[in-house]
Formats: sequence, structure tokens, C-alpha cells
Amino acid sequence: MFEYKMVQVPPNVEVQAKQHKGNEAAAYLETVVNKYAKQGWEFYRVDAIGVSVQPGCFDALFGKKAALNSYYVISFRRPL
Repeated sequence: MFEYKMVQVPPNVEVQAKQHKGNEAAAYLETVVNKYAKQGWEFYRVDAIGVSVQPGCFDALFGKKAALNSYYVISFRRPL
């Protein structure tokens, strides 16, 4: 049996054009995974999760539709 920890990460990693090397996403993920590995968590997987945000009362009155946002979550696990 395992216990799990989920860490939400930003959908985009921003860098300056002159510092762009093409491996920024991997470097960011490596940093996060190593941080939690030092706390005893094993990297498990990365998932994208869609969240539908419903408009408020006034927005709905004016025809605003639900917005779909994507979030990314890194899952870690460790034995109980």
C-alpha cells in the first residue's frame, strides 16, 4: 500500500529568449521531483486535469459560458 502526494505545477515555464535552451520543462520537472525525493517521495507520474469553471450569476445573465482550464499535477508515492 502507498500514500500519495500531488503537487500542482504551472502549465508553462517562462524563460528569457536568450536563456532558452530547449530543456526548461525537463529541468523544472527534475528540480521538483528531486525536492520531493529528498523527503522520501517517489515520482509516480504527471497528469493533466481539466477543471470547468462555471460563470457567476451576473456573468451567466450576460451569456458567459463555462471556461475549461487545464492544470498539471505531479504525483508522488511512498509506502505506508
